Amino acid sequence: MTVLYKADPVRGALWAERFAQLAPDIPFRVWPDLGDPAAVRYLVAWQPDGLAATLPNLQVVFSVGAGVDQLDLSQIPAHLPVVRMIEPGIVDGMVEYVTQAVLTIHRDLFDYELQQRARVWQPMPLRAAASRRVGVLGLGMLGTAVLQRLRLFGFACAGWSRSTHEIEGIDCYAGDAGLAAFLARTDVLICLLPLTEATRGLLGRRVFDMLPRGASLVHVGRGPQLVSADLLDALERGQMHSAVLDVTDPEPLPADHPLWTQARVRITPHIASATRPESAVDAVLENLRRHRAGERMNGQIDRTRGY
Repeated sequence: MTVLYKADPVRGALWAERFAQLAPDIPFRVWPDLGDPAAVRYLVAWQPDGLAATLPNLQVVFSVGAGVDQLDLSQIPAHLPVVRMIEPGIVDGMVEYVTQAVLTIHRDLFDYELQQRARVWQPMPLRAAASRRVGVLGLGMLGTAVLQRLRLFGFACAGWSRSTHEIEGIDCYAGDAGLAAFLARTDVLICLLPLTEATRGLLGRRVFDMLPRGASLVHVGRGPQLVSADLLDALERGQMHSAVLDVTDPEPLPADHPLWTQARVRITPHIASATRPESAVDAVLENLRRHRAGERMNGQIDRTRGY
């Protein structure tokens, strides 16, 4: 019942240590130390690159990330369950990043940075958090956790998803019918949607123009969801005030891409959150138990929807 890990080898060494501590009876290998392919029952990977189809007794494919859009599902045999990572480290990191980004926007730090460059000392009026309307696209594990934290600061919080949700203290909108109303009440838009054909290019002119003038974007979903030319145009027109981007398309952006030099755009290299080896191994071990018991695994995706 070998577990094979195929992702960052430095993290893989930490995974191996954790497995040895908690499950010494389960053989754990780090690619390319494959061993006997017939012994591999579980594959933990970022991008398997067709490896799943070469393991004759493989039973489950685990993504090391919170999403699975980096996986080519066509190269993973259709009968195999695919499981995305659900563990506290991913949640904590995302909550920290988005909270910091929203507070940067709320406390006018983009504008103060411009003032500092110009050597201008000019206080701006403080705005109550309750008057700042924050909206999250995507009400999965991460989106819900982000909204629950931002609510504690007093922000007026809302969320949107394809299907109906109910979250205490959060105004929830759903489906195409609810999108326009959700955007119209959102001053800071946070994207935490998975990448699907429906969300590819979603963050473009149509969405930006449905936001209140001077709104801001925090993009921590996936790069191809953003139409960068439309964001640049919206910033130029004043429709959008600022943007914090942790994901881009491509990654990294070319050195001459105009987003690099936009004064009200902050770019970070896809670091909003990451799995922590200790809690990630705990999550995988729990799912191994569930799989052996015939239970549905935490994070098991619907392959027809892609998430």
